[in-house]
Amino acid sequence: MKKSLLVTLSSLVVATSIYAAPEKLRVVGSWSSLSLYKEYEKPFWKKEFNKDFPDTKVRLSSLGQVKLKGAAVYRQLSKGVFDVVSTVGGYVVSDSQDIAGLDFPAIANDIETAKKVVEAYSPTLEKALKKDFNSKLLAVVPYPSQILFCKEEITSLADLKGKKVRASGWTVAEFLEGVGATGITMSYSEVPQALQRGVVDCAVTGGLSGYSSGWGEVSNYLYPLPIGGWAHVVTAINQDTWNRFTKDEQEKFVKSINKNITTPAWIKTDYETTEGEKCLTGQECSYGKANNMKLIQVQEEDKTLSKKILTENVLPKWASKVSPEVVSEWNNSVGRVVNLQAK
Repeated sequence: MKKSLLVTLSSLVVATSIYAAPEKLRVVGSWSSLSLYKEYEKPFWKKEFNKDFPDTKVRLSSLGQVKLKGAAVYRQLSKGVFDVVSTVGGYVVSDSQDIAGLDFPAIANDIETAKKVVEAYSPTLEKALKKDFNSKLLAVVPYPSQILFCKEEITSLADLKGKKVRASGWTVAEFLEGVGATGITMSYSEVPQALQRGVVDCAVTGGLSGYSSGWGEVSNYLYPLPIGGWAHVVTAINQDTWNRFTKDEQEKFVKSINKNITTPAWIKTDYETTEGEKCLTGQECSYGKANNMKLIQVQEEDKTLSKKILTENVLPKWASKVSPEVVSEWNNSVGRVVNLQAK
């Protein structure tokens, strides 16, 4: 009888280790109108995930469908209302300033540098997600570089002095203040009319997003310095949900996300960054009729000025909002990649 009981218990342990994945997952993807969701997140959760976990039912929504602003969607993730959430890191910094260290204005002027920054900061990001949102990092994918649309002519950052610029977050507003501009907060949908009426002089967003939303029809000059960074989309899973997967399942899960979302989405973002610039400035555009904005070449002195503003304005303010440990981690990771130090 004892032998029979041991065999039964052993069988249960084996069965539990093989079939540990949750029966259902409630997943919130990013913005449904953009390619990251349409081409990568939705196919993954609707098809690819099911190949590895056929007994787990996925209920997928998008940020627009859940209608939770800012960090609220991650707060719900921490409580287990959602199991997996993909949202822009900049949206949640109000609840976790550590996350702001992932993406500062004009710190990565090309996608290769942006990727090195993400790789360098991922261990700190992972700790921040666990501490502030009871969650585990699954992926970081950028939207196209967040560049500057202006109605009146500019030739450099110095021309922004005295102008009102729609900013995408406090770090961008701080950066703009460093060049003498005023950062204005307003919803994305309000920007075209605000540009048209002169409520703002310039605004920051991704090139292809701006093209799709009509910004290129109400602004005339495009300055492709990533003043708004790369608007990285951070995907995280509730820690309690994560712990329900076995170690083998966790490895399979991450490998599949890397293959089906992270790797191809980074490649697509590189393409969309270039294509957005083309579509806005009268070049051949694969997304439709091109706008006729004038492309202003980024000045080398503006790259130097950007580092100065980051060092004197943005990084010190951020450093005052996070722990000395996080500042040290940033300096020894991202700081070494971009040759900057936060103090």
